[in-house]
Amino acid sequence: DLDNQFYSHIIAPVHRELETLGYQLMLHTESADNDTIVERLLANGLDGVILATTTVDSVAPLRLKDRGLPFVYFNRTGSFVEADATVVDPAPGYREAVRRAVALGHTRVGAVLGPSNTSTAQSREAALREALVAEGVTLPESHVRRVPYGAAEGEAAASELLEGSERPTLLFCGNDVVAYGALNAAHRAGLRVPDDLSILGFDDLPEAAWPIIDLATIGYDIAGMARTAADLIVRRIEDPSAELEKTRFESVFVPRRTLAAARAD
Repeated sequence: DLDNQFYSHIIAPVHRELETLGYQLMLHTESADNDTIVERLLANGLDGVILATTTVDSVAPLRLKDRGLPFVYFNRTGSFVEADATVVDPAPGYREAVRRAVALGHTRVGAVLGPSNTSTAQSREAALREALVAEGVTLPESHVRRVPYGAAEGEAAASELLEGSERPTLLFCGNDVVAYGALNAAHRAGLRVPDDLSILGFDDLPEAAWPIIDLATIGYDIAGMARTAADLIVRRIEDPSAELEKTRFESVFVPRRTLAAARAD
């Protein structure tokens, strides 16, 4: 999905790792999940596929398995087929982020999460809620929105949550791109970040560290995860009978300017 800044940061490390292993990267961008996608992949004579935008209800993994084309999951996983995968464990990062947020006085929180048909959104929401419960904080459904991972969608959803007197003092966002949208929403609403509202992202994209953004977020080794996906697909191509391998990358809390003490009512 080239409209999502996240994916632009994984292409280079995947390309370099595959080249080192004697393979070339061919990039496919698709906006729908159907049999046509699989037929296109098969028609290109590919050795294997790294699936990077899988939804939990995607049929593409099932079709690839039926046609005997090796594949691995990157970041997201599907529900119908078990396969090699490289994913993020969001729990460690959220536990530390929530502990820090509560210590800063945040008890009224909201969340702009990713689409519910993605494994990333599901695992991040579960980890976030578990961390909040452990600290005695409630995340009411009225303070939650689930949207595609885009800045415009993040801005629209955050704008809804920032209306009224009971607005959250902290917004957890499903990824950094959604958080960029939330920053725009706060600016349009006349709210100062972090004086009036704190915002926290997920992924720690390079742009998140830019001084003009300085986004508090949950980070992990994106490039390492991309390289591992390349390693896994080559391993699967060259040894189809190898045991399935799921590599989990641990997340960490990255404190920056957009998370500060809650403003007293």
